[in-house]
Amino acid sequence: MQIDHEITPPDLQSQLDRFWELSGQKIALIRDGYDLGQGAPVFTVEGTYTTRGWTEWTEGFLYGSAILQFDATGDEDALAYAKESTVRKMASHVSHMGVHDHGFNNVSTYGNLLRLMNEGLIPEHEWERNFYELALKITGAVQAARWTPLPGGGYIYSFNGPHSLFVDTIRSCRALVVSHRLGHRLMGEGDRAINLLGRATDHLRATAKYSVFYGEGRDRFDTRGRTAHECVFNPNDGAFRCPNAQQGYSGFTTWTRGLAWAMLGFAEELECLDNLGEAELEGLGGEEDLATGLMKAARATCDYFIENTPTDGIPYWDSGAPGLHHLGEPYAEPANPYNDWEPVDSSAATIAAQGLLRLGHLLGPEAEGNRYWQAGLTTLKHLLDDPYLSNDATHQGLILHSIYHQPNGWDHVAEGQHVANGESSMWGDYHAREAALYIQRVINGDPYLRFDGCVKT
Repeated sequence: MQIDHEITPPDLQSQLDRFWELSGQKIALIRDGYDLGQGAPVFTVEGTYTTRGWTEWTEGFLYGSAILQFDATGDEDALAYAKESTVRKMASHVSHMGVHDHGFNNVSTYGNLLRLMNEGLIPEHEWERNFYELALKITGAVQAARWTPLPGGGYIYSFNGPHSLFVDTIRSCRALVVSHRLGHRLMGEGDRAINLLGRATDHLRATAKYSVFYGEGRDRFDTRGRTAHECVFNPNDGAFRCPNAQQGYSGFTTWTRGLAWAMLGFAEELECLDNLGEAELEGLGGEEDLATGLMKAARATCDYFIENTPTDGIPYWDSGAPGLHHLGEPYAEPANPYNDWEPVDSSAATIAAQGLLRLGHLLGPEAEGNRYWQAGLTTLKHLLDDPYLSNDATHQGLILHSIYHQPNGWDHVAEGQHVANGESSMWGDYHAREAALYIQRVINGDPYLRFDGCVKT
């Protein structure tokens, strides 16, 4: 990746203006033209959003996008759509026992709405506040109940079952942290109170230990900063068995969206440590030990992204994808979504950009932090321009060239093309909006955008 060390947030303002204009149009297209009776929109096929049965993990991104649109532009219609849809349609996600996606669906909706109330951007209403808080308390507890113990810790297991730790579940730790900070506990057998923060920190530690590699000789494919999508354990004794992949090429290569989830997840959890009391963390291994481990993982994953991504900061779907060698030196030039061998995944870039920015902000403007900050700005600058920003008024997607599941062949390959391109995903569009709002607030001097902004301090 070639980092632009000169670009500043205000340099992106004209691109952001265009981005939010298009974003509003896309939200209206989906609101007025998509039939939710078929399931939540997942990705586009020939520019039209369609569903893909697996789990309904993207519905919160649809309404969450409308909340972010209001936050950025004051669009009251978007806010009304988001609030009404959250109240009517998101309850099943709060009580969903079968998924590891609570942080995606519910922090993106109830959490964002409560944050807006805390910031004074929507009116204060006691019962509305109570409703959002109750949803967030319950979602964290339900997510925490999906638990596999390990010697000295444990993890939130994926929808594959108790043996399975997914790297992307790190973003569901937000749900546990928010629920804890709202004063909630998970109650177990015999009225045993289970500490939600304890389960969140245990999951974070497990992800850092098993899902991230550090170049320390763990196996023959131990490259610093690479991630495994899935880690497989023996649930009988908690023994780690092997890395695996569901949406990546293999357990010994790096699925770049999984890498991006780790980059963002570690950085945003590090940010929230300063709002947790030292006493709260003391019995959970201590703040210093936790922060050291999370920072090691955050820096390793962000460094890997920078070193294994094309010059424009937009990655291919897996850094070990078997066809990349046909492209010569794929990281020595901008990503090519229209190549004949391997697809680009812009959705990984939308997530990674925010992870880079948050880590850069944490480390400060000196040399170390500046490298990550400028890398994040570089990636965002390219996402906000051709060939990634969708200017077609009939295309329901906002960010083009997203990939969902390359191994399963779920993504649409247009006639005359050899790999999937030209399509969008609900998570890619949402995270592009989140990254754009993050930088918009930096430019405007508005309150810093954090997931735990939904908790009053």
